[in-house]
Amino acid sequence: MEKGMDMAAESEKELVQLQKRLAELSRKSYEHNIYTYTNFLSMAELDAFYRMPAEDRGNDYELSGGREGCERQMLRFGSLESVGYEEEFPISCLAIKPLMEKFADAMTHRDFLGSLMNLGIDRSNLGDIFIEGKSAYVFCTEKIASYIMDNLSKVKHTNVKCSLADVKKELPVKEPEEMRLTVASERVDGLVAKIYHLSRNQSLELFREKKIYVNGRQNENNSYAIKKGDIVSVRGYGRFVYYGADHETKKGKWSVSVGIY
Repeated sequence: MEKGMDMAAESEKELVQLQKRLAELSRKSYEHNIYTYTNFLSMAELDAFYRMPAEDRGNDYELSGGREGCERQMLRFGSLESVGYEEEFPISCLAIKPLMEKFADAMTHRDFLGSLMNLGIDRSNLGDIFIEGKSAYVFCTEKIASYIMDNLSKVKHTNVKCSLADVKKELPVKEPEEMRLTVASERVDGLVAKIYHLSRNQSLELFREKKIYVNGRQNENNSYAIKKGDIVSVRGYGRFVYYGADHETKKGKWSVSVGIY
């Protein structure tokens, strides 16, 4: 078992290097009959993995972010069939809560992430962060969990305590909030503009900046016809699932429904 290869990458050159390291992890798993793991990968890094040649990527892998619906995910090569035993992903979930909630600041995702990064933790050791009121739940690599619990004592101006969380009890998966829209077509750029109240040019700029992902894959085709069940992630804005078109209106437009996460 090999855990947690650090690999935060964003530029094209870094993504090419990442692909080489992923191919190496895949080969090591196959040749030694062991599980191998990355740390948490961003959507751009996961897209780089999907774009790898099949012979380098292999087909014996699994992804997990700690629970359903996570965007940042850990990649594991190997399976029960190939390795001969089962093994949990080395992912922990920490609850970060104010010591005195009534005196706590209103804290954002950026506040919690910034405080964690100030501990000298590499971003690849941190998965998704979920805000619940004035508390946060952060997924992290198992190896870094104790360090965070021992060293994170303040977020913004608020004293906090950290503990291991029971994901199923404390952080149940929430159903997306349904929204009905009227759009000219089922093009993804139109839906993105409508949902996030953007102009057409603002929506197109997100595609040019490679900030749109459909089912985990980077999508630069703004005219892509979205399909029922597609999950669209828009970096900096959020995520939605497309439920489909209900009917065509008298004015030739489409009444559609989506679920907003």
